[in-house]
Amino acid sequence: MGFLSILSMAHKWIAERVQPGDTVIDATAGGGVDTLALAELVGPRGSVHAFDIQQDALDRTRERLNSYTHQDKLAQVELHLASHAHMAEAVGPSIAGTVAAVMFNLGYLPGGDETVITVPETTISALDAALSLLRRGGIVTIALYPGHPGGADEAAIVEGWAAALPGAVYAAVLYRQPQRNTAPYLIAVEKR
Repeated sequence: MGFLSILSMAHKWIAERVQPGDTVIDATAGGGVDTLALAELVGPRGSVHAFDIQQDALDRTRERLNSYTHQDKLAQVELHLASHAHMAEAVGPSIAGTVAAVMFNLGYLPGGDETVITVPETTISALDAALSLLRRGGIVTIALYPGHPGGADEAAIVEGWAAALPGAVYAAVLYRQPQRNTAPYLIAVEKR
């Protein structure tokens, strides 16, 4: 039996903290895998906000959601064609301090334009916005991909961001394979 993949671990940690009816955010919609998982998790009384700067990613996410067999079991999903750095403005001040989970899957859209990548400037702004929206006991998961151009720099900056968070307010963990320095890895931050 092997270890869980970083995405499976992110889903596990989120499932341990999120309840039906919660509000959650997919900061990087991509192909919609995380958006669908979140929509299933919070159910029809919950809500999901999914962000991406590429219309192709939102189209893929919408297609994945629409092809789901049990539509009545999914949350209301709002797709935002916007940078994750603007999530706080997009979702509005009424949900500040109430969000149960925010997922980040950094890098590029698989099967898309690999030159369109997440970058530290907007990622750090988005992570700060996520923390401002998070409720006590809520979680932010960040999947990092140091193996592509720009990925290692972004991963190092995000890791430094997490390490600098005040321990009295946030707990941060790292899940990675130390033998492979270009393997994807996961950081999670929980609000105490």
